[in-house]
Amino acid sequence: LTMGEVEKLLAVPPDPGPKGRRDKAMIELLYATGIKASELITLNVQDVNARMRFIHCRSARSERTIPIYPEAAKMLQDYIRNARTLMVADPGEPALFLNMTGGRITRQGFWKIIKHYADLAGIHKEITPQVLRHSFALHLFQNGADLHSIQHMLGHTDISTTQIYARLYQNDLQETYQRFHP
Repeated sequence: LTMGEVEKLLAVPPDPGPKGRRDKAMIELLYATGIKASELITLNVQDVNARMRFIHCRSARSERTIPIYPEAAKMLQDYIRNARTLMVADPGEPALFLNMTGGRITRQGFWKIIKHYADLAGIHKEITPQVLRHSFALHLFQNGADLHSIQHMLGHTDISTTQIYARLYQNDLQETYQRFHP
C-alpha cells in the first residue's frame, strides 16, 4: 500500500462500541509494528506496555521488543481500558485481542476486520495482514530506516530476507524516473 492508502485505512472511524475499538487497535498495532497476524493474535495483555510505547513479541523463531508510535499506543490503551474489559468472558483470559464471545480472536477473524475497514476506506487493492506488514517495512525503508533495524522489527533471522525491501524501493525509484523524466 502507498502511505496515502495506509493513512486512509487508519483514518476510517471505528465501528461503534467495543468491537470497533478492538478493530482499530489491531490495525494500528499491526501497521505500527509490522508483526505477523499470527504474532498479533497471540499477544497477551502482559506483552504490551502502551504507556512506555512498546510490545514484546514472541514467535517460534524470535523474541523481540518493538516500539510503537504514540497514536497506536493511545488506541491500544483505549481498547484495553474501555473495550477489552467489556468483551472478556473469563477474567483470567490472557489474550490481548478478543472475539465477541470473550476468547482469543482468530487469524480469519482479523482478516475479515481488515477487509471491512479497507472497504470503508475505499481501497480496492487486495489487503491482507501480510500486505500491511510489507507496507510497514517498505515505508520505514523509504523514510530512511536502516535494514538492520527493519530486520529486527520484522523478526527476520537473515538480512537477505529484509533486503527485498531495498530492491522494491529501487524498483519504485526506477519506475518513477521512467514515468516522470522528460
